Amino acid sequence: MSVNVLFVCLGNICRSPTAHGIFEEKVRQAGLEKRIQIDSAGTGAWHIGKGPDARSQRAALKRGYDLSHLRARQVNPADFEEYHYILAMDHSNLQDLQAIRPAHFTGHLGLFLEFGENAHYREVPDPYYGEGDGFELVLDLVESACDGLIQHIKTQR
Repeated sequence: MSVNVLFVCLGNICRSPTAHGIFEEKVRQAGLEKRIQIDSAGTGAWHIGKGPDARSQRAALKRGYDLSHLRARQVNPADFEEYHYILAMDHSNLQDLQAIRPAHFTGHLGLFLEFGENAHYREVPDPYYGEGDGFELVLDLVESACDGLIQHIKTQR
């Protein structure tokens, strides 16, 4: 059975494409690429069609994750028909998703870091207006949550 996962942040140029790219690689390493489909989107429309932020790409590439093939898109109500897991990077984006969630959606809608091991963070902080170390923190949090999500999916499906 196929499992579809959607990562969501505000503009789909920093956090959610980082999660998308890291999860893609970890799914590939786990040999699950035929079982798990992955995408990312933003709640806002500002960056549709653009690649991930150059700082996100540089930080990810240092750890072996290539984000260059990803392009921003905006989340839409039809995503609730396609995805089993819709994972928000923060509470604000989760609220935006809850506002468009159809009543019949039976998948998992929640915060991505619920699957991580870092108890100090419930949200992935937005590194967009910060300095370079913010991108490193995002990578640390996302890597942990990706590992947890893979383990969760293996036990659930």
